[in-house]
This record gives sequence, structure tokens and C-alpha cells, in this order.
Amino acid sequence: MRDNKTRVLTTSALMTAMVYIATYIGTALPFSGYAHLGDAAVFLSGLVLGPYYGLMAAALGSALADGLKSYVIYIPATLVLKGLMAYMTGRVREKGSKMITSAMVFGGFIMVLGYYLYEIVIYGNMQAPIINIPWNIIQFVIGIVVAKILIKPFSRFKI
Repeated sequence: MRDNKTRVLTTSALMTAMVYIATYIGTALPFSGYAHLGDAAVFLSGLVLGPYYGLMAAALGSALADGLKSYVIYIPATLVLKGLMAYMTGRVREKGSKMITSAMVFGGFIMVLGYYLYEIVIYGNMQAPIINIPWNIIQFVIGIVVAKILIKPFSRFKI
């Protein structure tokens, strides 16, 4: 990253807002949670901001959306899981690796597993959360596709 702290701070704030908006605007699922394009913004946060600032933007934007959509119970898991998704993507990009898509897929599966384990605790059994697994997979796959489309215009930020 460049030394221009104002630029980094401003871009981080804009990415946090973008994650929030992309996560907040969604549709409720019939069982629990909601479907949204927030995962695309989470991946873009890691790609544009790098692992650390990307983690913060993704975690804060996603958790804020959960809280304001009345999914407060998911905030702890969201902070960790969405932050990890952005961190992994940003870390691979920072290393100059060509495996960015693989990092996004791995991050997506970490998110699916993390929410499943978290919901086991919430629901008190292992069967109820299974219904959310396909929705979470579809959501992160769509997020990868959208992030891959948008990364070219977003790469102009160069921070």
C-alpha cells in the first residue's frame, strides 16, 4: 500500500459502505437469514484493500447489515467469517498469486462451514442448519462471479 493514509482510510470507508449496502439489500430466505450480493463486496474488499483493511471493511460492513436487518444473533459469526473471506482473498492477491479464484472458493467454503457450525449452537441440533448450506454456497458462488466482473474497474483504486 502507498503511504497516503487519507486515501487508504477513504477507500476503506467506501468499501465498508459498499459491503454494507450490498449485504443489506437482499431478500429473506424461507428458513433463516437472507440472500444478498454482499459476498461480492467482501471479496472485492480483500482484492482492493489487501488482507488487513479488507478484513476490517468486510467484517464491519457485513456485521452492520446483520445488526440493522435484525439478524443480531449472527453478528459474531459474520465478523469472523466475512473478515476471513476478505483476508484470504487479499492475502493471495498481495502475494501476487494467480490463485485468487481458488482463495475466494476456499473462503466461501470456510464461510459455509462456519455458519453451519455457528447455527448448530444457535439451533441446538445438527440437522436444522443443513437447509442453509445450499443457499450459502449459491450466494458465495454468485459473489465470486460478480467480484471477478467488477475487479477490473475496482483495480483503479491502487492503494
